[in-house]
Amino acid sequence: MKTMAITIKPKTFLLLPVLLVLVAGVVLTVVRFTYGLGKVTALSDAFPWGLWVGFDVVCGVALAAGGFILTAITYLFNAERYKPVLRPAILTAFLGYILVSVGLLYDLGKPWNIWHPLVMWNPHSVMFEVAWCVMLYSTVLALEFSSIIAEAMKWKKVVTAFHAIAVPLVLAGVLLSTLHQSSLGSLFLIVPLKLHPLWYSSLLPLNFFLSAVAVGFAMVILESFISSRILHRGLEFDLLVDLGRFLWFAEIVFLAVRLQDLFVSGVLHYAMDGSLEGIAFLIEMGLFFTSILLLSIRRIHNSKIGLFFAAATAVLGVMANRLNVSLVGMLSDSKSGYFPSWSEITISLFLVTMGVIVFFTAARYLPIFPPEKEADISK
Repeated sequence: MKTMAITIKPKTFLLLPVLLVLVAGVVLTVVRFTYGLGKVTALSDAFPWGLWVGFDVVCGVALAAGGFILTAITYLFNAERYKPVLRPAILTAFLGYILVSVGLLYDLGKPWNIWHPLVMWNPHSVMFEVAWCVMLYSTVLALEFSSIIAEAMKWKKVVTAFHAIAVPLVLAGVLLSTLHQSSLGSLFLIVPLKLHPLWYSSLLPLNFFLSAVAVGFAMVILESFISSRILHRGLEFDLLVDLGRFLWFAEIVFLAVRLQDLFVSGVLHYAMDGSLEGIAFLIEMGLFFTSILLLSIRRIHNSKIGLFFAAATAVLGVMANRLNVSLVGMLSDSKSGYFPSWSEITISLFLVTMGVIVFFTAARYLPIFPPEKEADISK
């Protein structure tokens, strides 16, 4: 008697968890906006900012930094050789800021009041400055992305108009990004007695900006590798090697400032006390040092797999830093024992999945990547 073997194609195997996340995300979204935060989160009065702020907003803004980094290098420093990776960076940044805004809607107790900063001005509030900078920079990214759509639609006059305002637009984007990337760190300056000493510092705004610069390079490298695989296109490896050098330097500067500040403050001993905060700090530092080490070895830096893992560990390092500041570093003082609910985690995965789907859909149908000859995309 013959037995029938059931085979599952790899694409189908990957599609199933994606569909599961999408369905669960839609259901939980309905629950959240119907019954409120209490039904889907582990938040409390003692710990009102959880995963959706720490990951969706604080990490999300950092991971979208590649847009302003690449536009500054390409237009302000006239390095046109980086144009092949510019549009993917702009698309990633645009989607990132949309997802940050959507994630904020989930977290707000009264999301219908999100428009209040437009008319209720409070220039003394860091949140007010962040809100306006995010709104304005999202507008800049929308205009930059619109030029790509105009090119796809062959609207020549519109494309010409966008080219005429490209440099002022980039200048505005770089200024706005610099302001709000650093201001995110300023948000935590008001809690000197609540944030753990390993992360609280008057240099938080500078640390947030420097880490955003580093992760901007890392994200461009990662998205180039992943898109080359999924879309079966050539890989701009020589450009990515250069960006790897920028990433190495940016991480060195960030760690130099960070460790010097910790040493001067006399709080490094907390890293070895065996606490949750100490372990989280060592993991964060370990990720950064691993990335720097990989990039310091020329043979690894100049290999595709080595550069990919160096960029990936840099991204994880910045995410660990942001989550440590916004979540881990606040746990001890709150005494809340907060841990994200499965609903919080699922909705965050839902937002990320939607962003990835939109990115690759746009990359398939819009001129995101330049036409090029088939290149080697093997490891």
